Amino acid sequence: MRHLICFAIAIWWIAVVPETWAGLEFGQEAPTVVLKDKQGGRLDGSPWSSSECRGKVTVLFYVDPDAKDMNNAASDALLAENFPRETYQSCAIINMAATWMPNFAIASSLAEKQKKYPNTVYVRDNQKNLVHAWQIADDTSDVLVFDKSGKLLFRKFGQLNDAEIKVLVKVIRDHLDT
Repeated sequence: MRHLICFAIAIWWIAVVPETWAGLEFGQEAPTVVLKDKQGGRLDGSPWSSSECRGKVTVLFYVDPDAKDMNNAASDALLAENFPRETYQSCAIINMAATWMPNFAIASSLAEKQKKYPNTVYVRDNQKNLVHAWQIADDTSDVLVFDKSGKLLFRKFGQLNDAEIKVLVKVIRDHLDT
């Protein structure tokens, strides 16, 4: 019986706590993270800083390459909105340390994504820097939205359902003019 209780607590911990215990809270600015050199960076090798998420409403996808298609419906919904580039931007950060896939296979997949979403900035995180700095979920597809000042407006770890996608779009739309 004791093992059953421990098992139930472990399942609850895995299912509930990561979503509710996230270090980055709504309305909070994310600590600045810079990805460069061995830590990662843009696909062209140049550094990337999370401070680039300020100045525009920003949707950030933090993705395990093994879950690269998990939130395609959300990405497609955002693309269809055709938000104005002057006030909106998107960034996809690839959690390179979360996969067994070789870098050349990931590079091929990223090239396809870049063609489909040409206005998205693609970044590599080679050492799970954002997982640690922001305490976001690992080994999945995370979607975060920041307002123009860099404060967290929306957060979902894992696949967004249709209702959550509608909320995502509304949150962005509501903050474009603020």
